[in-house]
Amino acid sequence: MKKTYQTATEIEAVVSGFESCRTGKGDFKHREHLTVAVSYLSISTQKRAADMMRAALHRFLDHHGVGREKYNETLTMFWVEMVRQTLREIGPDSTLVEKCNRVIEALGNPALAYDYYSKELLWSDEARKGCVKPDLKNWEKV
Repeated sequence: MKKTYQTATEIEAVVSGFESCRTGKGDFKHREHLTVAVSYLSISTQKRAADMMRAALHRFLDHHGVGREKYNETLTMFWVEMVRQTLREIGPDSTLVEKCNRVIEALGNPALAYDYYSKELLWSDEARKGCVKPDLKNWEKV
C-alpha cells in the first residue's frame, strides 16, 4: 500500500484548511473529502460527523462563492457511511494515519457511488436536497 499520509499533522492540516476555507475550491478533491470524513468519524458519532461534514461543506461552498445547489446530501451521506463501514473493518486500534490511508486505498475511486446510484437519480434535485435510497444496490449495512 502506497502511503498517502505520513503524519497526523498532515491530516490535521487538510481538515483545518477545509474548515477555515483556506483550501482552494479546486484543491478539495475526493481524497480530501475522505480525509475529513475519517477525521470526523474518528472523534464523533456517525450522525454528528454527518452534521459536521454538511455544515463544513456549506461553509466552504459559501466562502468560495459556489452555489449551494452543488451540494448533494445523498452523496455526502453515502460517503460518510462508506467511510464508517471501512473504519469498522479497520478497527479502533489503528492510528489516524493508518485509518486515512486505508480508507483512501479502499474508497479512492469517486465513481464508486455509481455502483449504487444511477446518474439520473444521484444528480436529481431530490438527491441533492435529501438522502434518497439507491436504485442499483443498497449501501446501508446493518
